[in-house]
Amino acid sequence: MTAPQTDPTYAQERETTEGKVFTVTGGDWESVVSGTDPLHDERIVVNMGPQHPSTHGVLRLVLELEGETVRECRMVVGYLHTGIEKNLEYRNWVQGSTFVTRMDYLAPIFNETAYSLAVEKLLGITDQVTERATIIRVLMMELNRIASHLVWVATTAMELGAVNVMLYGFREREYVLEIFEMVTGLRMNMAYVRPGGVAQDVPDEAIVKIREFLKILPKRLKEYEDLLSGQPIWLERTQNVAVLDVTGCLALGTTGPVLRSAGLPWDLRKTQPYCGYENYEFDVPTTESGDVWGRYLVRMAEMRESMKIIEQALDRLKPGPIMVADKKIAWPAQLAIGVDGMGNSLEHVAKIMGQSMESLIHHFKLVTEGFRVPPGQVYVEIEAPRGTLGVHAVSDGGTRPYRVHYREPSFVNLQAIPAMAEGGLIADVIAGGASLDPVMGGCDR
Repeated sequence: MTAPQTDPTYAQERETTEGKVFTVTGGDWESVVSGTDPLHDERIVVNMGPQHPSTHGVLRLVLELEGETVRECRMVVGYLHTGIEKNLEYRNWVQGSTFVTRMDYLAPIFNETAYSLAVEKLLGITDQVTERATIIRVLMMELNRIASHLVWVATTAMELGAVNVMLYGFREREYVLEIFEMVTGLRMNMAYVRPGGVAQDVPDEAIVKIREFLKILPKRLKEYEDLLSGQPIWLERTQNVAVLDVTGCLALGTTGPVLRSAGLPWDLRKTQPYCGYENYEFDVPTTESGDVWGRYLVRMAEMRESMKIIEQALDRLKPGPIMVADKKIAWPAQLAIGVDGMGNSLEHVAKIMGQSMESLIHHFKLVTEGFRVPPGQVYVEIEAPRGTLGVHAVSDGGTRPYRVHYREPSFVNLQAIPAMAEGGLIADVIAGGASLDPVMGGCDR
């Protein structure tokens, strides 16, 4: 249905030789503020943003205030739009990992894993993914979950005045990023999880560093709680603030720690297991409060549960291949990093070129053209740090995706801000928005 061209709510459109072009303006901002006399009316309309109020990106809230009370809240998103989903249609299936990893840039491993699981389902090779590759995926995802939650507690504490916790949270997250760099060569946006397995094996020194991290983190989490949990200002700013009960969460599609803080233990690792999560022992933390305080408690507990899973994954990590055996699909995984820390070593290149002309041609075609994926469509969802992360992938039988669309938890969860903010104080808008832990790169993508 074509949007009414006279309605300022919708972007104006025009046809060009390249297709339909939309002109995006300020939406209905003019109509919102028109007729308002700020000198005599009790109502005032203000922009909160576009800025970074604990949203890890750029969000704009249009607030209608009566004194310090929020009467109406509108959200404006799209400031970080990158066209990642559209770009996937112009790259082969493996190259897609390098794009999706940049959506929610605080949870890149989850973006890559969900995408890879969808491609593997289309290929019909889900059961062929090796045990070691699956365990590595679980290991990396849980490390990533801890890193993401550390950013949440750090930035939320800073927004509410506890600047010291911000420094400590990023200190521990740095440890995880160093592990990622040892395993993948990059700290973020690694494109490490790929259809068929993972890009390269976990080195022994990374295993040692992970075990060191598991010894350090419990003490550090206890320090965070000593600083926050009994602090009167923290309690005042979080308890009974931005309440969203389980009925509201379900009505708005809210998932993740926000839903679990309202009392519903919905975690896809338990309810719809994937990557062998049914074989791991861990609990799903919940609270009944449904407020900022409850979301804080859930995320702190989730980091401890992730540590349990990581410990079990390390114990199960046995030697073996990290990519499917089918050479028509398997992206070269036995890589060797060069002396500069980037690219392939000369020895590895010489090995590839010295095997046979046929293997060299196959390697070249696999990297440049990619493999073909049978026609069809699938939907796969996993439990990301912010909630349900779903991937709808469609193939037309070619070497590139016909369409890939993400059900991104940040985008869906943001619907809850008006429900949490309206009727509350403007100061609590920050606490409530931060408690959702939205990442705007994932929201806009």
